[in-house]
Amino acid sequence: MLRVLVVDSSRERASDVCAALALAGHQVTAVLSSALELSAQVLATKPDVIFIQADSPSRDTLEHLATMNRDCPRPVLLCAQDTDSRLIRRAVKAGVSSYVVDSVPVERLEALVEVAIAQFEAFQNLRAERDDATRRLTDRITVDRAKGLLMKARGLDEGAAYHALRKLAMERGRKLADVAQDVIDMANLLL
Repeated sequence: MLRVLVVDSSRERASDVCAALALAGHQVTAVLSSALELSAQVLATKPDVIFIQADSPSRDTLEHLATMNRDCPRPVLLCAQDTDSRLIRRAVKAGVSSYVVDSVPVERLEALVEVAIAQFEAFQNLRAERDDATRRLTDRITVDRAKGLLMKARGLDEGAAYHALRKLAMERGRKLADVAQDVIDMANLLL
């Protein structure tokens, strides 16, 4: 059972979506008439998915989505009548996982929600991989800078400088990159 937050300015459409979600065995955590309180409702109700239906998502809606996506990202399925490719790109950039043009037939709703979840998870995995690669690159640069400082200050070759850093990290029970940053900080303090 998924917990779904519904955003729709039309009470009638929202009611149809809520009924379809309930029939599919999902729980509607809240129904909002606009995205104005989106972040607060996401924090309060912790939905698994956000379903937004609009004729054309406004700039404000996309800004609220971007804020929500930054603070507490969730899969977002957006159904709209607007086919403008620039708007679709802005919506995806704001955090929309799946943008559907036209209204959603009730029988397709569950499949579309699953697509939004799958796309969200794939994007989150890519983001995590990027963040990990960035962190490893930063750590590598830090270690290389510290090795360079040790090589210059102590007249060591690269292997000996790396070994000295590694030995210090093991003795202190700390990560190599953290010890390397300490060496850089100390060199900056002394020079």
